[in-house]
This record gives sequence, C-alpha cells and structure tokens, in this order.
Amino acid sequence: MLQINSTEVVDPSTYQVTISDIDADSNRNANGELLRDRIAVKRKLSLEFGPLTQDEISTLLNAITDIFFDVTFFDPAEGSVTKTMYVGDRTAPAYCYDSTSGEMKWKSLKMDFIEQ
Repeated sequence: MLQINSTEVVDPSTYQVTISDIDADSNRNANGELLRDRIAVKRKLSLEFGPLTQDEISTLLNAITDIFFDVTFFDPAEGSVTKTMYVGDRTAPAYCYDSTSGEMKWKSLKMDFIEQ
C-alpha cells in the first residue's frame, strides 16, 4: 500500500490524504468576486501505524531520515502515484518493554508526509 524510497513498509492503521491548493495571491475585487492565483496542488498524508515491533518502527523511521524522499501511495484523484515529500513531527508512544527479548513494543507511530 505504501512505499518509501522503493522500500515497502507496514500498512498504516490510519491513512488520510489531504489535497491542498497553494495560492500565490488571492484577493477580492470591487464586486466581491474572489481572484485567485493558484500555483500548485499538493498532497499531505496523515498516517498512523501500530502496534509496532522495534524492527518495524526502525524501518519506518530510517526510511525517512533524508530531508526529502519519494513516497508511492494511493491518491483518491490519481490512483497510485509517487511524490517527493518530507516528514513533519513523529510521535511514538511506547506500549511496553519486553524483558524476555530486551525489546520495546510501540503502541503507534504518527506522522504526516507533506509534498515538496
């Protein structure tokens, strides 16, 4: 469902696409009509993964260490697309520590990918 730099990652439990118009300038004329200078249409993916093992969360976080990265995803308007994106804040609440394996279990990982 989702690839980051050609690496398949676990499917997100929450997957939301936001389509945003980017305007250079918007004003209203004397008749109250909106005059827009739309310069681009961009995508934002709001994702939540979980629960995750240490290996799964590490794979996800290591795939997005670059400033920009390619994401292949399903877009509601265009179908399967690849866009260059960057990541916002990453939130990862812990679930529990498994003393048998010496591994942390993660409740979730939340992050947004925003198109460049």
